[in-house]
Parts: sequence; C-alpha cells; structure tokens
Amino acid sequence: MKPFRFGINARDAGSRAEWQDKARRVEGLGYSALMVPDHLAAMLAPIPAAVSAAAATKSLRVGTNVLNNDFRHPVLVAREAATADLLSDGRFELGLGAGHMRSENDQAGLPFERGGVRLERLAEAVAIIKGLLGGAEVTFVGQHYRVTGHTIHPGPVQRPYPPIIIGGNGPRLLTRGGWGPRTSACGSCEKPPVRESKSSS
Repeated sequence: MKPFRFGINARDAGSRAEWQDKARRVEGLGYSALMVPDHLAAMLAPIPAAVSAAAATKSLRVGTNVLNNDFRHPVLVAREAATADLLSDGRFELGLGAGHMRSENDQAGLPFERGGVRLERLAEAVAIIKGLLGGAEVTFVGQHYRVTGHTIHPGPVQRPYPPIIIGGNGPRLLTRGGWGPRTSACGSCEKPPVRESKSSS
C-alpha cells in the first residue's frame, strides 16, 4: 500500500513573494504537495504557479488539481508537464479532468458537451500525454484528437512520466478502468469556486 499523503490546494497570491512564502509555509507545515486548481476565475494559472512554488521549496511536490481537458490540447499539456517536471527537479504531478462547469466553457467560447463525450476526450488525451511523456513518438487517430509522428523535448525527470491524477466526481469517470500505471482517479478532487448570489428582497 502506498503511504498516505496530505496536500493542499492553493489558488492565488498578490505577488511572487507572497506566493512563494505561501509555498514555503505549506512545506514547513509538513504537507506533501501544493496543487493549483484550473478555473477561469480570480486565481493563478496552474502550471506557472506550480513551477514558482517548486522554485521556492526543497521537497514539496507541486502540480495541477486538475487541468480542464477542454482548455488545452494534449500535445501542449505533455510539453508543459515535462518542462514543469524538469524545472521542479522531478516534483511535478499532473492532475487532469473532463471539466464540469458549463459557465467556464461558455466564457471561453467552447462547446460544453455531455459528460460521456468529455470523458471519451479525456481518455484520448491521457493516452496521448502518457505516450509523449514516456518518450514515444506518438501517432494517434481518435474521435477527438489526431497527432502525427510527434515527440516532445525536454522529457520529464520522473520515469516513465510524472504521476497523473484523474479528478472528477461522476460514476463513469471514477469506475472507468484502463487509466494505466502511475495514474489514479479521485472523486471530488476539487470544489468549484463559490459564487455568492444576491437575492432581491
């Protein structure tokens, strides 16, 4: 059995110094990981924030919890994740999810398809990302993505690739098999940002 670890989600800071102080505090309190969520809201972009947190700490693992798959092509995710792993000296963890907030897709002008379609797209993305992070030249033809003879540089420090966390709360995602080694699915990995609604009296 793997040892149980505790991590924290951190979203925002007003400056580099404030963000890095927060990361050092998280490490000093004994947490294993600082993860950054991915929402189109008032928060830092996840991958640069994770790399900055790694630069300020010695052993704290950093990562995304979780990237919305609809916002990025898997080739670019693999490239960013490999670079983040290199720049963090092998402390990066890649969290991916199928997306669950229609309002964010609407804001970005992206279609918000039914859950089954988003899950299929996520599964294709994970296969592409794992292949690229593992050092393969990837050719992939699926329902949602097409990649032809692509490799990435640099490769990640962690082999065969950084740990991948699949986040979500739907039964199809959580019970789906076949995510493969070094990949774990977790339910309700993150809570969406709370928006207060004003009621008229």
